[in-house]
Amino acid sequence: MAGHSKFKNIMHRKGAQDAKRAKLFTKLAKEIYVAAKTGGPEPEGNPRLRAAILEARRNSVPKDNIERALKKAQAGGEGEDYEEIRYEGMGPGNVAVIVEALTDNRNRTASEVRSIFSKAGGSLTPVQFNYERVGYISYPLAAGSADAVLEAAIEAGADDVVTNDEEHAIYCGPDMLGEVRSALEASLGEAQTARLDWKALNTAALDEDAARSLFKFLDALEDNDDVQRVFSNEEISDEILEKLG
Repeated sequence: MAGHSKFKNIMHRKGAQDAKRAKLFTKLAKEIYVAAKTGGPEPEGNPRLRAAILEARRNSVPKDNIERALKKAQAGGEGEDYEEIRYEGMGPGNVAVIVEALTDNRNRTASEVRSIFSKAGGSLTPVQFNYERVGYISYPLAAGSADAVLEAAIEAGADDVVTNDEEHAIYCGPDMLGEVRSALEASLGEAQTARLDWKALNTAALDEDAARSLFKFLDALEDNDDVQRVFSNEEISDEILEKLG
């Protein structure tokens, strides 16, 4: 399994509790709020908001939660000004990690993220060179066979398609995201996710002990209220995953 952590890691990791589900809902609602406040409340004219709503629906966020976030943004959201910050660092097993956060207190978030890295034996340091910025579009496996999705993606102008046990992941240039998404939706229907992402250019192979430490570290990051997404470039064998599961 190559690491590509997203919102869903919070839900899909073994042993996730209801508390984490509630925290995920809160983070997704925050993204909807910020997207609507900065780019307008209409998804058709606000790609970021459309992506946030898609992600919320994909993770079964109640409709009321989505509408509440939109109404709060339209009302001005007095007292809730969030800043987008990205942190980079090395985690357990020399895994390169990118952390995206939305915070109303830069100093608090920086201190907490730095502490999580430090406790895991890692450190904050530039790692962006290990990644490329891409447009990421996801379809469920039911959307079609790997060959059919690949053909549709090529026709739409995408650069790469990765089909795994969970999804068809389609990648394109960041400036092509809207165009490729529209073309794919004409042939495959609405995507379940469409957003700008970070894609690892290389991976770090981990043994069982390092993998266990990494998962504990990633859980700590994802449990932080200000952290929205975490990207990591680990490579873990199925055998080790089964042992840890």
